[in-house]
Amino acid sequence: MNKRVVITGLGVVAPNGIGLEAFINAIKNGISGIKHDAELERLQFSCQISGKPEVSTELALQYFSELEMRNFNSSGILYGVIAGIDAWKDARLPTEINEEPDWDSGTIFGTGTSGIDKFRESIYKIDDFQTRKLGSTAVAQTMNSGVSAFLGGKLGLGNQVTTNSSACTTGTESILMGYERIKSGQAKRILAGSTSDSGPYIWGGFDAMKVCTFKHNETPEQGSRPMSASASGFVPGSGAGALVLEDLETALARGAKIYAEVLGGNLNSGGQRGQGTMTAPNPVAVQKCIKKAIENSGIHPNAIDAINGHLTATSKDRLEIENWSEALNRKKIYFPYINSLKSIVGHCLSGAGSIESVASVLQLHHGFIFPNNNCEDLHPEITALIHASRIPQKFIEKELTIIAKASFGFGDVNGCIIFKKFIT
Repeated sequence: MNKRVVITGLGVVAPNGIGLEAFINAIKNGISGIKHDAELERLQFSCQISGKPEVSTELALQYFSELEMRNFNSSGILYGVIAGIDAWKDARLPTEINEEPDWDSGTIFGTGTSGIDKFRESIYKIDDFQTRKLGSTAVAQTMNSGVSAFLGGKLGLGNQVTTNSSACTTGTESILMGYERIKSGQAKRILAGSTSDSGPYIWGGFDAMKVCTFKHNETPEQGSRPMSASASGFVPGSGAGALVLEDLETALARGAKIYAEVLGGNLNSGGQRGQGTMTAPNPVAVQKCIKKAIENSGIHPNAIDAINGHLTATSKDRLEIENWSEALNRKKIYFPYINSLKSIVGHCLSGAGSIESVASVLQLHHGFIFPNNNCEDLHPEITALIHASRIPQKFIEKELTIIAKASFGFGDVNGCIIFKKFIT
């Protein structure tokens, strides 16, 4: 089988907006969700700013029962369930409880870790000989597949229900895994996405590696500076994005709204060979990943109107632009428009690829390019490769046909997806 795969629902929990309405307003207007983080300051982190979604108890209780919320301490699962159920509802799919599982629907919802705060809480109780006080939900909140298990149960999913994990490539990988399952006829729809926990126990290791910025503790919104000459490291962030993927025939038969089509993509690894390491991408692999994604999608490189890059506001930004330029054989004014959501949400780690994919699809569906914040001083090595006009710093209303989205993660792993505007 070779089914066409479309996107019929979107959900997002981002530092600058929870829900599609708030999120699209934020990305169109360059509204940042990066703020001073009092806990990081208390713990004497070098970086004392973060992008963290603000989920109230009232909002959480719209997705979880009071019993479920008792002793609940897993921000990643919270974000993922909200984004996932919102995407399901946006696709106008049923959420009522039936006796029979929905055998045609599943979820592939990734994460880097699950319930790290719950782990900490549990460790202290165990060390204090209070194992019986852990509660009955400690395992569900801390197992890596907790987020997909919660979603599977709440939506009654009977197809594949699983969690993937590939560092910062996780979200992009989950979408491509869902795409392949539908394309091959093994499922009619997959809720694909990813999430990341919040807080110092997730972000501390990166602060210790000195890859987070420390220069903007007094000016949080200016801290994340992708493609900027003054970029000094990424801003830690968190959240979740979700996309309902569906085979075109099924979507049309039920009269679903279609946001975009997934043409194809590619996943690979640089094997930590050549210039590739645990923390740095092998440029040969990155370029092969992009080229193969284009080939698998059956398009010409010149057909790409815009790129939503990985672009973390580190020294690797220049290398990423170079890799795109080489892979597409497009330079200067002929390079596609490119933007980075991280300028206004920070780096949401395992949640990044899915949140950024939601932003990519919204640009395609509504016809705009969101601005890059904080890059008024573009890095000269980047502008030597591509024209500054291709890195918009203001909102552009523009009809787009094809957007490429890529993610590159620790472990030298890469993913690239090609989204196309759906035209009936």
